[in-house]
Amino acid sequence: MARQLAFDLPLREARGRGDFFVSESNAQALAAIETWAAWPGRKLALVGPAGAGKSHLVAVWAGLAGARVLTADDLPGLDPAAFEGQNVALEDAEAIAGTPALEEAAFHLHNAVLNGGGALLVTARRAPARWPLALPDLASRMQGMPVVAITPPDEALLAAVLVKLFADRQIDPPESLIRYLVARIDRSFDAARAVVAALDAAALAEGRPLGIGLARDLLERADPAD
Repeated sequence: MARQLAFDLPLREARGRGDFFVSESNAQALAAIETWAAWPGRKLALVGPAGAGKSHLVAVWAGLAGARVLTADDLPGLDPAAFEGQNVALEDAEAIAGTPALEEAAFHLHNAVLNGGGALLVTARRAPARWPLALPDLASRMQGMPVVAITPPDEALLAAVLVKLFADRQIDPPESLIRYLVARIDRSFDAARAVVAALDAAALAEGRPLGIGLARDLLERADPAD
């Protein structure tokens, strides 16, 4: 069978509130985002594993609160005064730990946002109390944040994540494939992303339909012992 060319096309992820599937693993986090005006101290740390939907919730909050979204990579050379009193999200904030310039910038950003009456949302894989921060003033401020966590997905959420990841690639997977994958892949968002990417690439490269047969072959190749 002739192999098809597989092009690495950019994905367009749907990140509106209506695209966010709610289950027991993320309902508390969504509720915290939607009631952001009541955050104690006007700040919140949203934590969870990679691919858990933290960036999706940041996008939802940015729409609700008119917030500006930054990452740790944006901090070098940042003028904190430009964000005074604004609502700001800092994604992957744990990445600042151990880099003095980034910690200093985050400290001044925190103060500019909150002292001016704004709100601050930070995301990370772990709670701020577990970050190895070297700047004591920043550590005390981050560790004083209320924390809400997204836990590993249950079956319903994992199925919904798989459907969404396929939809982001303009693929409408058969329901039987989703059930098959949920029963066999690791219960994690990273595993869902990896299997969807691998199935999409294999279907294009091998010219095969996306279904249980392709998934079975792919999973067996990944783990020959099974």
